[in-house]
Amino acid sequence: MDVEQNRRRRFEAYQSFRLKDGVWPARAQRLLDSSYALCVEGLQEPLHHCLGDFEQKLFKQAESAKLPKQQQDFLISRLRVMHDRVAFEERFLHELAGAFNEIDKASLKPDLPVSPRSRLSLQLLDQTEQEMVMSIERLGARGEMRHNSVLYELGYRLAVLIGAPPLDGRSLPIGPYALTRAIHTASLVLELPLEHHLLLMQSVEEQLIQALAPIYDAVNARLLEDGILPELRSIPVPRQVNTRPGAVAPEPAAAPTEKVRQASASGAAPSDSIEVLESLRELLTQRRTTGSASPDQPAGRAASADELQVALGALQQHLVKVTDQASRELRSAQRLREELLTQLNLGKPAGATQTQLSVEQGDTVDLVAMLFEQLGQQLHGNGENAHALLGNMQLPVTRIAVAEPEFLEKRDHPARKLLDTVTAAAHDWLDGSDDESGRPLAAKLDQLVARANQEPPTAGLYTSLLADIEHHLSLLTRKAQTAESRHLEAAKGRERLDQARQRASEYMAERFAQAPPRGLLRALLDRAWSDVLALTLLRHGEHSGAFEAQLAITDQLLGRLPIRDVEQLQVDVEVGLQQIGMHAEEAVQVAQRLLGLDDPDANIDLPSTTDLALRLKQHQRLGESANQESAAPEIAQEATIDPRELAMQQHLRDLPFGSWFEFIDPVSRRMVRRKLVWHSPISGRCLLVTQRGQRGEEMNIAQLAHEIVAGRVSQVPAQREGLLDRAWRSLTGSLRQSTILGQTQRQESDRP
Repeated sequence: MDVEQNRRRRFEAYQSFRLKDGVWPARAQRLLDSSYALCVEGLQEPLHHCLGDFEQKLFKQAESAKLPKQQQDFLISRLRVMHDRVAFEERFLHELAGAFNEIDKASLKPDLPVSPRSRLSLQLLDQTEQEMVMSIERLGARGEMRHNSVLYELGYRLAVLIGAPPLDGRSLPIGPYALTRAIHTASLVLELPLEHHLLLMQSVEEQLIQALAPIYDAVNARLLEDGILPELRSIPVPRQVNTRPGAVAPEPAAAPTEKVRQASASGAAPSDSIEVLESLRELLTQRRTTGSASPDQPAGRAASADELQVALGALQQHLVKVTDQASRELRSAQRLREELLTQLNLGKPAGATQTQLSVEQGDTVDLVAMLFEQLGQQLHGNGENAHALLGNMQLPVTRIAVAEPEFLEKRDHPARKLLDTVTAAAHDWLDGSDDESGRPLAAKLDQLVARANQEPPTAGLYTSLLADIEHHLSLLTRKAQTAESRHLEAAKGRERLDQARQRASEYMAERFAQAPPRGLLRALLDRAWSDVLALTLLRHGEHSGAFEAQLAITDQLLGRLPIRDVEQLQVDVEVGLQQIGMHAEEAVQVAQRLLGLDDPDANIDLPSTTDLALRLKQHQRLGESANQESAAPEIAQEATIDPRELAMQQHLRDLPFGSWFEFIDPVSRRMVRRKLVWHSPISGRCLLVTQRGQRGEEMNIAQLAHEIVAGRVSQVPAQREGLLDRAWRSLTGSLRQSTILGQTQRQESDRP
């Protein structure tokens, strides 16, 4: 409550702050002061929520960080926000007041004028500064589009007060551009890294920019109440939004299409599918005009949409009936065109007018065919099942692309998302092996593709198929995460047990140095009782009473302490041995033979000391498998270490958990993927799991580095783009390269 009251008093102090006098008439001065006061009052809650949301984002990022340094950086930024938020708010409100004071200058000068002298000097643009400027520009543009109508009225009314032309978005002191710049200037006191600054801009857009409508309405109402343009009606003129300050507007001939302009205005990324589609069609056109190898299309009637669908459906049904391998392979653009033309003209008499594909239909068929070729290259090494699955999806996707052009234009089209999901599932989950665990997913994908081949191509069908496969993949992911967590906990528990056993061995070595035991006692302490000490230390801690009691039992067995109660000592030894997995009968025999106690009522002959010592040596130790000890000496044998392996070991220690590696199977020579989930900073032991969370190869950091240097293991680089996005990018590059090659060959042929 005290913090809230202090915050309100601080904002009330800024409400009473007057802008500089002597610049505008009294009425204009009064209205600007009241407008500023309304802004300060209205920005109080949004700014508070913005900083609170920013703190929560930093905390969540710190929790999900994979590297300790990243986690520390997020927590440090969060502490700075908590400690310096007062200075941040004061700086922000000062910047807001400065924008009001400079309102007359901002309306008369252009954005960032470039002097002739500055044009002659060249310098590199700092990447961090560029990212910040671009984030501010994008946020301001989206905010202006959101509040376009009310900003139009506000720009006219404020312009009347200062006797200037109508103020645009960049000249308005309370517009999204000005507020975003004020936030950025105020954030300098926090000294945020670029990544954290972008998080702050997200909070500004979600909590502050979206809450500006009531403030703008209040200021407009205040000016309207005082008689400022009472008959003004909101008919906003489209504003020009530059991508950077001082940018020059493009020529009309180079202007983008209407769809591209709409995508840019809505905040779409520069690599959106609309721009990719336009560039691909343009490249296809250039290739047709410059490519000498492509023959001219024969004259004929263009097929209608229904005729093309019928031809595609007939070709699809024909291929469904064929079960050989040729039906499931990917078809090139040329082959698919020929098969479609055959279906379109099937049954026509010789000499009749042939039905052809229109330019747009041909472009769509070509683009889908080439897209599948690129996807097939992305799935290289995933086995025949993945490629057959992709081949069976080619015609259904071609049908939906022809029926709905939105497939190529919208990233969130159901068929496009389904294609991306299916190819990603085939790439990540189907590794080409005949493993039993992959058969349910393969059967599910085959069932999904069968439905796509049998039912008419509609967006509803692909929405249903997408929901079905996403549900199946979510179940697989949860199972994999559960299995991975189980193996991770087991690996960490094993690491803690090894540390406890190491500490117990140190206690034993210290006592053996003073009183070395022999025979059965030595076998007991070496093979079994040291595990009892390690288990007690692991459960209760080194300074606990339980661990002190076990050390006292050890000292009594070694003769360092007097035995006060032999029967109680026998019970303690039996209980300790049973805790590490020894059978009760065997534990009783060891304790009785060790302490020289026989049960006269039992009438049981105890095994000899030699026999019991041999059993103890063969006893499997706690937390170890049968083949671990035989493999341990091989790990340590290394004459000289390659410097490249030492550098690779350091690189592996710096890698975030979750990095992927590809292993070459020595028998089948097939590539298998393994994820590095965890490695011990003490022993170097690694935990590698499969995509399904199952435990993979057993090795440590040194062995993994050796395999990488030897070329039998390679690290998989992190991919920010999906398979479909990479296929689009590769398709664009190949078309551009073929277009340039065609132009070069044409220029060489035209030379005399």
